Amino acid sequence: MGEKAVPSLRRRVKRSCPSCGPELGSEEKKGRGNPISVQLFPPELVEHIISFLPVRDVVALGQTCHYFHEVCDAEGVWRRICRKLNTKGLYFQAFGGRRRCLSKSVAPLLAHGYRRFLPTKDHIFILDYAGTLFFLKNALVSSTLGQIQWKRACRYVVLCRGAKDFASDPRCDTVYRKYLYVLATREQLEVVGTTSSRACDCVEVYLQSSGQRVFKMTFHHSMSFKQIVLVGQETQRALLLLTEEGKIYSLVVNETQLDQPRSYTVQLALRKVSRCLPHLRVACMASNQSSTLYITDEGGVYFEVHTPGVYRDLFGTLQAFDPLDQQMPLALSLPAKILFCALGYNHLGLVDEFGRIFMQGNNRYGQLGTGDKMDRGEPTQVYYLQHPIALWCGLNHSLVLSQGLDFSKELLGCGCGAGGRLPGWPKGSASFVKLHVKVPLCACSLCSTRECLYMLSSHDIEQHPAYRDLPASKVVGTPEPNPGSGVLQDPGGTAWACKEYLSQIYSCSTLQDRMEKMKEIVGWMPLLAAQKDFFWEALDMLQKAAGGVGQGPPTPES
Repeated sequence: MGEKAVPSLRRRVKRSCPSCGPELGSEEKKGRGNPISVQLFPPELVEHIISFLPVRDVVALGQTCHYFHEVCDAEGVWRRICRKLNTKGLYFQAFGGRRRCLSKSVAPLLAHGYRRFLPTKDHIFILDYAGTLFFLKNALVSSTLGQIQWKRACRYVVLCRGAKDFASDPRCDTVYRKYLYVLATREQLEVVGTTSSRACDCVEVYLQSSGQRVFKMTFHHSMSFKQIVLVGQETQRALLLLTEEGKIYSLVVNETQLDQPRSYTVQLALRKVSRCLPHLRVACMASNQSSTLYITDEGGVYFEVHTPGVYRDLFGTLQAFDPLDQQMPLALSLPAKILFCALGYNHLGLVDEFGRIFMQGNNRYGQLGTGDKMDRGEPTQVYYLQHPIALWCGLNHSLVLSQGLDFSKELLGCGCGAGGRLPGWPKGSASFVKLHVKVPLCACSLCSTRECLYMLSSHDIEQHPAYRDLPASKVVGTPEPNPGSGVLQDPGGTAWACKEYLSQIYSCSTLQDRMEKMKEIVGWMPLLAAQKDFFWEALDMLQKAAGGVGQGPPTPES
């Protein structure tokens, strides 16, 4: 009533340098005076504001003018961004229960990156790059609603320092992982009563339930080891130790007597693979309960198989199996240098220098990802998967961690889907399919147990394998000239397979049956997971347009 109406002022903004601020209209200049430039703000404040932007927006802002180019390129901005990205962490997703989402474990603040991890029966152990082994405990905690609930990996303590590697029972079921074997370096007195000491490698055995050390064995100072794996039963547990020179030593302990307060001497002997093939320099090892795999520095692969059943599953025959000489190494025939591997109970996966994946062994549940359920007695390439970040083989399923062109990660799986071990595919799949799991941006390794799926996130530029470009002459699927006739031939049988698929579609009587058959064929074909999702979605759209009821992507089974 007694108030005066204030006319609204319209701001007229002209394009100008972002650092100098917008140019105001004449009326607003009279009311507010000179505009404030961004350059007048303290540099720390500008860096703090910019650090809240996504990485892509920070790069785009740095291209607007010279001032923002210098600010966005400042070390303080990227330190804050990297701190928010939180590249270090252990994520897990439980297969059972109501909440089937990705959770994060407690993060040890003193950890210098994560090198590897291992879940046991009750807890999780993580080794960082400084040699500190952390003990992540499961415990009962109170929720926000005041209820007591069981939470996985919610507390941590330092188990030991100076650790090089660690291992436990190699079986996929964590129930058997009672003890934790830690390869570490300790200072030992040279002569009793003196102060001089020297570093010696040792193996310390801890109870996984409490973290209590129950056993320790120390080696001579002239022997330096870098990796430890276990193989065999509890009463005849063989410890395989890889030296810095690429030689393998082994010793046998009775795990059932480790908790007894007694001391005894064990014999350290050179393994047969290093004794019979002294020219080989082993780079890394992998093991399960009944077999061991060695990868040399030149990319060769050698196998030890200790039981006839596993030997038959892996090679399809018992012709060369010798029960009296189970340590005899068997060489695998491979077309290129192998970088890393994954070893399951009765199947394995290999990745070569060109990023190709080769699978071998039992395929009863489709765990080889070849699109069928036929066993493979020799390494067989999975053509539609390339350049994996990590590979994991379980009891009867396999997982592959891959990266897209936009650096996004996705998890692919095949084999048995019982118990929720293939999220989104409860009936399983005979080919690798995209799982319904949100993968962290910096995921680098994975592991699956009966109850949970684990993914380790830790960025390390030295750990990602640099794959080579595959020569054009080795690309599978391109016709090659027949040496005798000069006519192009199809070594993979692609043309014959397509004709067989068409004949199956023609044999269907109705349009709906043909659509369903085409969906099955898409699951059999060696395509990328994204391509399969595209074809399944397109077929659903066509099926709905024709008057059918779309059922979504089926589970492709052989």
